[in-house]
Amino acid sequence: MGRDTASPRQRGSSAARNKRDSRLRGNDKLPRPRIGLALAGGGPLGAIYELGALLALSESLEGVDFNELDVYVGVSAGGFIAAGLANGLTPEHMRRMFIESDTSEEPFEPELLLKPAFREYAMRALSVPPLLLASIWNYLANPWSQSFFESFQRLSQAIPTGIFNSAGIDRFLGKVFTAPGRSNDFRELRRRLFLVATDLDSGESVVFGSPGTEHVPVSTAVQASAALPGMFPPVEIEGRHFVDGALKKTLHASVALKEGADLVLCVNPLVPFDSELAEKRGAGRRKRLVEGGLPVVLAQTFRSIIHSRMQVGLARYKTDYRNADVVLFEPNSDDADMFFTNMFSYSSRRHLCEHAYQKTRVELYRRRHELGPVLAKHGIHLRLERLKEKRSLIHLDADGRAGKQPSLLATSHRLADALDELERCMERRIRRAA
Repeated sequence: MGRDTASPRQRGSSAARNKRDSRLRGNDKLPRPRIGLALAGGGPLGAIYELGALLALSESLEGVDFNELDVYVGVSAGGFIAAGLANGLTPEHMRRMFIESDTSEEPFEPELLLKPAFREYAMRALSVPPLLLASIWNYLANPWSQSFFESFQRLSQAIPTGIFNSAGIDRFLGKVFTAPGRSNDFRELRRRLFLVATDLDSGESVVFGSPGTEHVPVSTAVQASAALPGMFPPVEIEGRHFVDGALKKTLHASVALKEGADLVLCVNPLVPFDSELAEKRGAGRRKRLVEGGLPVVLAQTFRSIIHSRMQVGLARYKTDYRNADVVLFEPNSDDADMFFTNMFSYSSRRHLCEHAYQKTRVELYRRRHELGPVLAKHGIHLRLERLKEKRSLIHLDADGRAGKQPSLLATSHRLADALDELERCMERRIRRAA
C-alpha cells in the first residue's frame, strides 16, 4: 500500500486535477492562494465542536467557501467532517444530519457508535480453550523456570481489542457519500481529501487519499482513522490493521502544507481542562477531576499528551513552511462545557454546537487585530459587522442561517471595544510624554 500503485487512469486524473488547479489560480503572475483545512480528532464531542466552529467561520469569513477549499485533512472524528465538506455537504447540512437528525437522508444516531463488537468478542472467546491448554502445558512442563502467572500470561491475548463495533460508520457514510453528486472514491472528488490513520504494526501514519491509497473507499478510511484503541477494534484493510490517526500526530496540518497550501485553517477541539483557571474565571467551585473516576482521568491525560504534541508541531511549521500561515481555533482551557458535556443527549449536542459557535465568534472578534492581516494576505476578510450581531444557531431563519438572538457576544464586544479605546488613550499619552 505504501508504493505508488496508481493506474494510468489515476495518474491521468491527477494530472487533470493539477491542470484544473492551475486554471483556478488564474495567470502565473497573480497566483490564487491555496487554502487548506485541517480538522483534529476528539470523538463525537470533537466532531460536534468542529461543526459549531465551522458554522461560525463560514459566516464570519468573507472570501472563503468551506466546500471549495483546495485541500482537506481529517484525523479521527475530524475525518467525518472533512470528508463531508469535500463531498459538498455544508456545515449546516451536517449540523442537521449529525445533531438534529432531521435531514431527508438516513439520520445519524449516536447509538450507531455503541453497538457491541460481538464478532470480536466471539473470536477472542474461541481462542480461550487453546490458550488455556497451552498455558497449562507450559506450566507443567517448566514448573520451576516460570511462575504460575508467567505461564498463564498468554491468556491476555483473549481480551477483546475493542468494546464497540465501528463497521456501522463505514456503512452509514458509504450510503451518504454514494448519493447523487457525491462520491465515496478519493479519485472522483473535486477537491483533495486526505484522511490519516496509524498502521498498528509499524506505528507509522498512513495518509489515505495519497498515491497508493486512493482506491480505498472514503468511508472505510474514515472508519480506520477513527478507530480509537480500546474503544473500537483495529480496522483491517488489505491485510493491514489501522487505528486512530491521532496516535502519531494530532492535526497533520503538514499534509496540507506539503500539498502547497498557503493558508491552513485548523480546528482542534481537545485541550486539557484547567479547573483552577475555571474557578478563577467564575465557573463555580473548583472541579477536582479525580472525582470523575477513570474516564475523566484518562480523558485529561489523553488531552494533555496530544495538545503538547500539537504545540510542538505548530512551532515546527513556522520553521519548515515559512511562507505559509497556519491559523488554529480551539476551546479555552477553562471550557467546562466542552470537557463535561454528555454527547449522547440531544440537548447536550445542541448546546455544545451552539457553545462552539458562540466561542468561535468571540475568538474571531477578540483576535481581529491579529487575524485580520494574516487572513487578508490570502484574500479573506473578517465580517466584523456580522460578528457584532447577536446571532444563535438555536434560532435559525427560513434559509437555515443563524438568527439574530441574544448571546454572550454583546458583553464581549463592549469589553473589547473599551480595551481598544483604553489602548489608544495610553498610546496617545505615551506619545505626548515622549
